[in-house]
Amino acid sequence: MLTELVVRDLGVIAEATVLVGPGMTALTGETGAGKTLLVSAIELLVGGRADPLLVRPGATEARVDGRFVGADGAEVVLSRVVPADGRSRAYLDGRPVPASVLAEHGAELVDLHGQHAHQSLLAPAVQRAALDTHGGVDLEPLLSARAALTEVDNALAELGGDERARARELDLVRFQVAELDAAAVTGADEDVRLAEEEALLADAAAAREAGAAATALLHDDDGALDTLGSAVAQVAGRPAFTGVAARLRSLAIDLGDASAELRDLAEAVVDDPDRLDALRERRALLRDLRRKYGDSLADVLAFAEEARTRLGELETHDARAAALDTRRKELVAEVAAAAAAVRAARVAAGPGLAADVEGRLATLAMAGARVEVAIGEQGAGDEVVFLLAANPGEPARPLARVASGGELARIMLALRLALLTTDRGGQADGRTLVFDEVDAGIGGEAALAVAASLADLARSNQILVVTHLPQVAAHADGQVVVVKAEEEGRTIARAHEVRDDERVAELSRMLSGQPGREVAKGHAAELLTAARRRPH
Repeated sequence: MLTELVVRDLGVIAEATVLVGPGMTALTGETGAGKTLLVSAIELLVGGRADPLLVRPGATEARVDGRFVGADGAEVVLSRVVPADGRSRAYLDGRPVPASVLAEHGAELVDLHGQHAHQSLLAPAVQRAALDTHGGVDLEPLLSARAALTEVDNALAELGGDERARARELDLVRFQVAELDAAAVTGADEDVRLAEEEALLADAAAAREAGAAATALLHDDDGALDTLGSAVAQVAGRPAFTGVAARLRSLAIDLGDASAELRDLAEAVVDDPDRLDALRERRALLRDLRRKYGDSLADVLAFAEEARTRLGELETHDARAAALDTRRKELVAEVAAAAAAVRAARVAAGPGLAADVEGRLATLAMAGARVEVAIGEQGAGDEVVFLLAANPGEPARPLARVASGGELARIMLALRLALLTTDRGGQADGRTLVFDEVDAGIGGEAALAVAASLADLARSNQILVVTHLPQVAAHADGQVVVVKAEEEGRTIARAHEVRDDERVAELSRMLSGQPGREVAKGHAAELLTAARRRPH
């Protein structure tokens, strides 16, 4: 339920705060005062198109905030900012969100029935959806079968139908798989491991020579070990060199150990020219594979897996195509059967919807009207058309060809009432229903009937209705007037709630155009009294 609407710099509205209560609230005012702008503001809150032309001239942006209370009692604030230049911005409880998020929340909070909303109900698709909703037509089996058929058709298209192209691709993929299998890459890091081994083998001969030479320098006569031994002998036993002699002996031991390790390492180095050639050949092969199939061996391995999968698909093409063809025939039959069931359900549901709408039209001063629902002959009967005979003896014609604006408005209201009752079983669900001049072209007894229908709907729903009819406004639980005035050379619209004498004055204006006349005030007071006495 909408509890508060704040509008700034939208059209002629400089600033307006509207507090809305439960039941029905009428939005009234002179033509062009800006009543419909309040509906436009709500439409913006629920994700509607943001037109920069809505921004009040001279303002940099328009802003709309709406405070709602959901069926669970939780409060939510939706906001929309429309700049004069640039993209609009949307907010949920003060947090920036895409406009689509407002649309999702708005679908749960508001049902909009704008001035031109009834025109959408003239479209066959919308009429079909109305019939399905009212009749509880189960579309799931048909939709599932159609989705499965589409999936099979896509799979058949992916298989391809050019036999020569398929044969060429098969030869290529077989060659690629054979080449990759023959290469038998051992892992994504094989090239790194081989490079390290090659570097070691390539330096083997030089390493052996260097090790032997170093060993000779240490072990040969007059080598480092002999020289160090002679030095130790010169200072041994002399008190002046006790410390140095100990260090020299330690060095001699370490040097002997290092010399032995050096000799062992030099002798362990393998000089294998054949292995070196094999490594270089293998690394060249891996480079060639990377050139063809990927920047790294990981890419090469991934390509190999994809190629093997594709090879399996190509080699089993005929069998898969035959299986898909068989499945397609089964699904075509399923779609046909599901479509026939849907059409039968629609044919069965048509009289119920027609009777429901006829019954509601009888309360809208169209007691003699006859409604029919025509169902298409083909498939699921998707060509659904609502027909109306407004008066006894007249032929039923498609709604799109009904001439009277009043008749069209009333049947649209009757249809909405029928669908709203079906959707929610007459129970309140926290949503706000907004009607913008749905009573256009109606007067007299029909106006009272429309007012009574809206008031009945307001028992279980919050209703906002933009109206020029005093009969409708009188049946509302609250009334907000939009007034346009000139301030400092600018046209400004403001909205405020009217009660008691102010409401009587506004109703008298709506009745006669002269709110100050006592006769008009008397009629307005009578309207209010009669509306309040109406049984609930």
